[in-house]
Amino acid sequence: MIRWPFGKRTASKPAAGQRGGARQSRSGLTRKPDTPNASFGMRLATVAVLVGIGAGLLIWKASTLQFVESEFLRGQGDERFTRVASIVAHRGSVSDRSGEPLAVSTPVDSVWVNPKELTLANEQIPNLARAINREPDELARFVTTKLERKFLYVARHLQPADAAKVRALDIPGVHLTREYRRYYPAAEVTGHVIGFTDVDDAGQEGLELAFDHWLAGDNGAKRVIQDNLGRTVQTVESIKPMRAGRNMQLSIDMRIQYLAYRELKAAMQLHRARAGSVVVIDVTTGEVLAMVNQPTFNPNDRAQLKPAGYKNRAVTDLVEPGSTIKPFVVAAALASGKFRTDSIIDTNPGMVKVGIKMVEDKHNLGAIDLATALAKSSNVAMTRIALTLGPETLHDTLSKVGFGRVTTSGYPGESAGLLTQYSHWRPITTATVSYGYGLSATPLQLAHAYATLGAYGMQRPVSFTRIDHAVKGERALPEQVSRDVIRMLQSVVSDVGTGKRAAIPGYSVAGKTGTAWKASAGGYSTNRYLAVFAGLAPASNPRLATVVVIDEPSAGLYHGGDVAAPTFSSVVGGALRLLAVAPDTPVDQFFDALPETESMPADLPQNIATAAAASRTANGALR
Repeated sequence: MIRWPFGKRTASKPAAGQRGGARQSRSGLTRKPDTPNASFGMRLATVAVLVGIGAGLLIWKASTLQFVESEFLRGQGDERFTRVASIVAHRGSVSDRSGEPLAVSTPVDSVWVNPKELTLANEQIPNLARAINREPDELARFVTTKLERKFLYVARHLQPADAAKVRALDIPGVHLTREYRRYYPAAEVTGHVIGFTDVDDAGQEGLELAFDHWLAGDNGAKRVIQDNLGRTVQTVESIKPMRAGRNMQLSIDMRIQYLAYRELKAAMQLHRARAGSVVVIDVTTGEVLAMVNQPTFNPNDRAQLKPAGYKNRAVTDLVEPGSTIKPFVVAAALASGKFRTDSIIDTNPGMVKVGIKMVEDKHNLGAIDLATALAKSSNVAMTRIALTLGPETLHDTLSKVGFGRVTTSGYPGESAGLLTQYSHWRPITTATVSYGYGLSATPLQLAHAYATLGAYGMQRPVSFTRIDHAVKGERALPEQVSRDVIRMLQSVVSDVGTGKRAAIPGYSVAGKTGTAWKASAGGYSTNRYLAVFAGLAPASNPRLATVVVIDEPSAGLYHGGDVAAPTFSSVVGGALRLLAVAPDTPVDQFFDALPETESMPADLPQNIATAAAASRTANGALR
């Protein structure tokens, strides 16, 4: 018999009702009853919990994005697809008194890049460099050293053909934007008076700077949608409306401006001068009709924009006026009541000692009247008059006509000149001031003073903008005194005067020559001169006041009557005919008025009316 180690083996039957009970296996072992799988339930529960948590997180995130971070996300989206684009306002145009354009803004394209985007296409940098006329290596260095920036100009104000080349390349990170560039049709003819703007179209010099607040517009802004290449797809809204700059009409008459430019340039070449200026003022309104300087510059060529070249000498440079100051000394004498038009001044023996200085005339003129003193430009006569008047009276008259203070033109950088307080004058100062030394003025100031004299003592504001109605002005000199001085100044342009070469056929001229030594270290140079002529025409009813300054003529002639007077005659004579001012010289004096050094044109009209008509017909050519 076999014995089982676990005791006696017995078999038992399941109790009634225990179908699902344990059943005995064939080997005699028992099995657990059939129940749900516990591990599967646990896994199912775990998955359910995780799904619930995930769903909760998604709902929470969606809620956060929708309600909490919506503004931030919308802004981020806008930054990628919408932009606030600037609407560039074009600058107002500048024209002369007849509407001739002098400064206009033309639309051009500029190139800017996003350095990070461009560096991803390094192989395109040489192509871009060639299109914008830059060296590839230089452009690559320029871009790669500014990777932190998102906006970088690489070319400004391209020509249309060059802009088309850049656009055709279609390089990632390279964009074109519309700007405006200033263009000056008259170029160097109006360079000094108009001035120029910088690359951003903001006034930098001249009238462009003086009236920048008027000419400059206000840029606008709009919100646009752009594609991934930065191209505008749609304009969403207008944020700020653009206001264009306002146009401006100047007092400058381009016909006279061209004439003055041409004649001054010819005089500079003829006399091999260092520099020169011409200023023409309308006596009846105070308007500046022409203002030119030599050497000049072209404001369209930025390579020429150097301070020494673009300063307006007629407004900024100070000169000692020399003998052109003498008419105002005579005006002070007449206004004081101590002298009359027929007063006699004894200049014997041709010199007078003041302190330790001897004031001399070139010749002993003897006893002369005031008209002869002006015609012969007697320093001795002016010295005796000034010492008789005293410093206060002389200073008061000079100050009233504008010396020692800026004009009302508002031109940027205008100099006030120099007229020291009379309490500091010594007798020798009073003497030297009477013939144009010891004080200084700009050509514009000198022209303004003569315009005041030509307006019979009424001082009108200097204006660079067109004036349709004459300004009343303020009384600076008595009317009768002014008329008397103008009549005396006609003798200066006669055969016996120093300014006979300033005569204008068909018109009477009242003016004064000036020849001054130039100041140098330690005194005055005896071989460097300033030749000046200042005058009015027609003398019977002055319309134009003009000053011509020629600095350091070196071709032999240096007196104002030889160098500056002929230029005055050419400029003012042409200007009077262009303005259709009626001649005031009798027909029998028409040919006598021609300077001896001038040859008579073969086609000279036979009467004054024909001459005026011919000049009006020629206006178009001078424009």
